[in-house]
Amino acid sequence: MTASSRGLVSRLRQLLFIAPTSLPHSPNTTPIYSTIHFKTFSAEAAIEENNNSTKSRIIEAIPGLMTPNSKRTGVIAVKCGMTALWDKWGARIPISILWMDDNIVSQVKTPETDGIFALQIGCGQKKEKHLTKPEVGHFRSQDVPMKRKLREFPVTEDALLPVGTSISVRHFVPGQYVDVTGITKGKGFQGGMKRWGFKGMPASHGASLSHRSIGSTGQRDAPGKVFKGKKMPGHMGVEQRTVKNVWVYKIDPARNLMWVKGQVPGAKGNFVFIKDAVYEKPDISLLPFPTYFAPEDEDSTNLEPFVADLGDTDPFMAAD
Repeated sequence: MTASSRGLVSRLRQLLFIAPTSLPHSPNTTPIYSTIHFKTFSAEAAIEENNNSTKSRIIEAIPGLMTPNSKRTGVIAVKCGMTALWDKWGARIPISILWMDDNIVSQVKTPETDGIFALQIGCGQKKEKHLTKPEVGHFRSQDVPMKRKLREFPVTEDALLPVGTSISVRHFVPGQYVDVTGITKGKGFQGGMKRWGFKGMPASHGASLSHRSIGSTGQRDAPGKVFKGKKMPGHMGVEQRTVKNVWVYKIDPARNLMWVKGQVPGAKGNFVFIKDAVYEKPDISLLPFPTYFAPEDEDSTNLEPFVADLGDTDPFMAAD
């Protein structure tokens, strides 16, 4: 057999899935070929195997038991502004007011479809004509109302909620700590003293029209340049920031309002994202899990606000 014939037979063997039978090796012996049989799989068998390997996940809106490893979903709120309140001991507390405007679950993500456990939360209302076609298609496919703001929150498997579940301000309890994320106010172009807190140049003798200057920024011949990342004048604000361990002072279920102590990032009317604190973890026995489910006979419009427990010891008297 010539070299070209042997190459042709080898190529046909690969295409036809055939292999030579086991015969004693001899240079003058022509190999005998026999067909190799492979097991074939039908489409029905593949679908059945896939169904057996992937268990159907049932998500129900029922209360559960929270564990130390459980992670609840966060919520979206609107910053209404700041004020001040006086507690029962007469102490003045700076307060930021946050409004949870009709939060619902707009999408559920699982490892089978998306690779993670997460809940997409929608806030507010928006007309269809003000949304893009992909956004309208997304809301219609999930069969939920059109929402103004969406945000995805990673959760654990036991904290999943079905699509359309409403999340009220009673998702949190007074006295717990939360982390609030938002976009800071835009300050425009600012100098080094305001942007970075620099000391500035001398304010008296020796400084001529350079009192708020940042000073020298480079070096001599070596390296003879300004390093990247040097703190210099530039645009300030409009950055995502998170304020950690914000104390929840009061919640108002009738108006879906939350009073938290101190400041949160953002201007009035901006969206902020609230979730359970990472460092000052709340007591899991007090939190509704995976969220608060109102009884059918409950009228939230007549509920009084819930205030955090301040204890029975007057802090002013204890200081004396």
